[in-house]
Amino acid sequence: MEERNVTMDNTESKGLEASLQNLIHLHHHKSLILANQSEKSKKDAIRKAERVSDLLVEAVNGGVQDSFIYQKRIELEIRALSATITSFTKQTDQWLNATHSLNTALKEIGDFENWMKIMEYDFKSINAAIQNIHQE
Repeated sequence: MEERNVTMDNTESKGLEASLQNLIHLHHHKSLILANQSEKSKKDAIRKAERVSDLLVEAVNGGVQDSFIYQKRIELEIRALSATITSFTKQTDQWLNATHSLNTALKEIGDFENWMKIMEYDFKSINAAIQNIHQE
């Protein structure tokens, strides 16, 4: 009976060893599958993160680029407006000089007209005095 027990123990131990090796082999195989799946998932996540990053950069750069274009347009408009203001300033100065000259001329005409009235009164006075002298 001992022989039978030894044989059974030997058979059981070989079956147990085979089962254990089979379990180790299955565990190793499943670990490799999980490692491969993890690696694929990691690579996929990295690709997706890169894509999101690229989209974010494009969105930000697009806004910055639009802002830059608008800034250039505004600067051009400012330069054009500045040139127009300078032109209007020169025109205004010319109009002011012209109105000042006209105002001065009108004052001179008024002064001349007043001088003419005084001269006319003086001539009439002199004429009346000469007539009085001539009549006497």
